[in-house]
Amino acid sequence: MTTASVPASPDSVPVPAARFGDLLVAEWIKLRSLRSTYWALGAGALAVIAFNANAARVDAADLPRLDDGMRSQMARLALRDAFTDGSAMILVLAVASIGAITVVGEYSTGLVRTTFAAVPDRRALMAAKAALLAVVMTGYGALVAGASFASTQAILATRDAGVALTHPGAARVVCASALLAPVCALAGMALGALIRHSATTMVAATAVLLLIPSFITDRYAWTAAVKHAQPVNAWNRLADISYAHDPFTLVPRHQATAQGAWITFAAWAAVAAVVAIVAVDRRDV
Repeated sequence: MTTASVPASPDSVPVPAARFGDLLVAEWIKLRSLRSTYWALGAGALAVIAFNANAARVDAADLPRLDDGMRSQMARLALRDAFTDGSAMILVLAVASIGAITVVGEYSTGLVRTTFAAVPDRRALMAAKAALLAVVMTGYGALVAGASFASTQAILATRDAGVALTHPGAARVVCASALLAPVCALAGMALGALIRHSATTMVAATAVLLLIPSFITDRYAWTAAVKHAQPVNAWNRLADISYAHDPFTLVPRHQATAQGAWITFAAWAAVAAVVAIVAVDRRDV
């Protein structure tokens, strides 16, 4: 006597887990489908480039009236015009908002429930989201920093005051400005995963990335260490090629190092990614 085998129902067939590459593609589709992504990145890029170009225009116009002491610092001024403090603030706000909306947007619309139903492995999903965000923001930062450098130096070159990318410290300024974007975008994503509310997340990102670091003093060794460990301050250290050697500014009591600034960038990116992954994995929807 033989027993007829019963075919497995479709529901009982195991569904293979999504590959990491598939998750990257899905996150890329979600990111580029957001209209706010284009508005934020486009407006941010134009504002940064225009802000820096205007600084270069002002310095080029003032150059004939500068004394010999200031003229000797034109290379430093040219590189500061390539990416000014104000443009860095604009970039931080733009990319932090994009990082936050990659998480907050899904929670606010309820899409996160569908996402987790399709991909139960939250850690893999968030790792893909963080990896894609880092890659996209690195490319965005490189584009904005490169365009700012090219435009500002072209303006200053009309007064023979521009510098080339091969000038000592120029490549470091461009690289640091480019990498500021993914670092702050990941920080915004981490805050979004923790707070899950768009307006509150943006206030928190502004406070954490811009306001609080500006109030930290470097009078004491421990406060200086905290100050140097902030991403914007780390960028400032890398972007200042005359740090501690500028005749027009005081030498910092507790000096930051370029190596420490690079470590700060890496640490903030890594910690932010881990925080986002853990927060989403361990909290209910």
